Amino acid sequence: GNVLESINLHIKAGEKLAVVGSNGAGKTTIIKIICGLIRAEEGRVLINGIDIDRFAREDYYAMFSAVFQDSGVLPVSIADNIALNVGEKKDYNRIQECIALAGLSEKIKSLPAGLETKLVRYISEDGMEFSGGETQKLLLARALYKNAPVIIAENQIYQSYNELIHGRTAIFISHRLSSTRFCDRIILISDKGIAEAGTHDELMALNGKYAEMFRVQSQYYKGWQGGRRS
Repeated sequence: GNVLESINLHIKAGEKLAVVGSNGAGKTTIIKIICGLIRAEEGRVLINGIDIDRFAREDYYAMFSAVFQDSGVLPVSIADNIALNVGEKKDYNRIQECIALAGLSEKIKSLPAGLETKLVRYISEDGMEFSGGETQKLLLARALYKNAPVIIAENQIYQSYNELIHGRTAIFISHRLSSTRFCDRIILISDKGIAEAGTHDELMALNGKYAEMFRVQSQYYKGWQGGRRS
């Protein structure tokens, strides 16, 4: 059967939208349909009223900067990982700007080869591995360098995206509901569709699934804060 059915969603330019729901509810599916990575079996996706099938694929993909949990670090230099154009001319000023915004400048300054440091140790002898947090910052720098009008993010550091994406449309796939408050709108995916939609305060007042998930997670965060268990 279908993962999603009867979805009707209109996203305004410049809106920050959070997509929440339990694992397997279809959050990533809806994002991949919007990005053009998978086709919906029925229905249409429109951008400014134009069906996305009428765009050249490259032009369509250029509109999105997507940072998924499984976005890969490539076995090339840090600069190439950010610009994603191995062998082509890179704008090093822009790369420096993006790593500064992402909070990676100090780390890269500490490396003998700086931006030319190769990543992924098992492929390159002089390669190095970033920590999880550093990898997320690298992916953020990559998304900022691409400078697409729509940013899609699925990770834990999108609090910092909020300050950096001035005026761009942003879709956040949220696992931690403590991060949804800064969004203009939240949609909760459940039972193959959009079960609830509104701001954080509206959904808490509705006292449905979102409020229940938020209360459960709040207890979890309170219990797990502090140096020992966080």
